[in-house]
Amino acid sequence: MPPRTKAAKQAPQTYARLRAFHPDADCELAPREPFRLLVAIVLSAQTTDVAVNRALPALFADYPDVRTLAAAEPEAVAERLKTIGMFRQKAKHIVGLAKGLIERHGGQVPRDHDALLLLPGVGRKTANVMMGVAFGEATGVVVDTHVQRLSQRLGWTRQDKPDDIEKDLCKLFPREDWIMLSHVLIFHGRRVCTARSPACESCPVADACPSAGKAETVGRKPPRTNR
Repeated sequence: MPPRTKAAKQAPQTYARLRAFHPDADCELAPREPFRLLVAIVLSAQTTDVAVNRALPALFADYPDVRTLAAAEPEAVAERLKTIGMFRQKAKHIVGLAKGLIERHGGQVPRDHDALLLLPGVGRKTANVMMGVAFGEATGVVVDTHVQRLSQRLGWTRQDKPDDIEKDLCKLFPREDWIMLSHVLIFHGRRVCTARSPACESCPVADACPSAGKAETVGRKPPRTNR
């Protein structure tokens, strides 16, 4: 259950203020055609959207559709992804994904959350992004590193696992807010409430944030210790 605090009770009003502050909030991955968007989302794991967008033109120049990618050798695909993290592993993922789409769905991206989850390389976050961005259907709240950090800093959850955070957010906000909620929090996390040195002094909801002034100590992974 979400925490029963003033910050949690005011979450809808706080979110409304953040949305007004970021009226252009949207998914920052470039593709909107379902197959290319799905590939982009899989590639974006632990990599910035900017880096993925830069890599996509070369990738899709050689593998423009699901069938050409499914027929490709992962090693060849990896050559087009060297500028992003874990490029060899991700090359295998997207080739397997393309093959899965052909084998199970005739090469089409299914407009079904459960069907997406059965595809290689697709987890709950990826499926939620696809359903929201490609199809306009709210199946959950996308919880990435920014949404996790801001939800904790804003006092909307005490959880630290993405699935548990998502459950709290889905209880705090009506379904019609779920898609935009993640876009707005990601925008704010990239531009204002950054992991390091968050700009609390310029945050429009600092007065409603229990972490204001000390946000850098909240919602971040603990530093690694050398043993």
